[in-house]
Amino acid sequence: MPRSDLPILIIPGLDNSGPDHWQTHWERILPTAERVEQIDWALPTLGDWVAALVEAVRRRPGAVLVGHSLGCALIAHLAQLRGARGIAGALLVAPANVNREGPAGRLLSGFSPMPIETLPFPSLVVASRNDPYVEFDEAERFADGWGARLADVGYSGHINVASGHGPWPQGEHLLDELLADIEGERTPRRADGFYWLGPAP
Repeated sequence: MPRSDLPILIIPGLDNSGPDHWQTHWERILPTAERVEQIDWALPTLGDWVAALVEAVRRRPGAVLVGHSLGCALIAHLAQLRGARGIAGALLVAPANVNREGPAGRLLSGFSPMPIETLPFPSLVVASRNDPYVEFDEAERFADGWGARLADVGYSGHINVASGHGPWPQGEHLLDELLADIEGERTPRRADGFYWLGPAP
């Protein structure tokens, strides 16, 4: 279990994270964790979602943001608007591609285009090679644009309950590594900037 006194803000995506989701599990086990609540989880509006996150960061300055899916796009928009104010770092898990066209992307279109400017705080993107909501090369492009480290977790779906990720202990290790980065304790990685954490393709 990660050990840190830093506040942690849990930032779910579309339809919130249910009782068995790893974000909910972390909210229960991490003493400094708190979920950022939204007015409408089913019909996301960028302005409302950003306002809720701004207020949460105001109350919990120095927070580490833990986003999943659409929550990652929300973090990128917040950073574009406000820089690093009140934010210590971000774990960006399975970032949904809000730039998608067609019915699948319609609910997320208000968050498009995805900001890809360098994030002004330590960040780690966790990407799967068979995520139905973002191609791996697109997640890689997001990570590169954000100046984030990239954790390739192999064939892990959308890293949610449907793909078998409930408590997700591997994610806890990734959070530990991000916290170490924030505290200036760099963890080893391959020369190309990647490290392999999932099954071989």
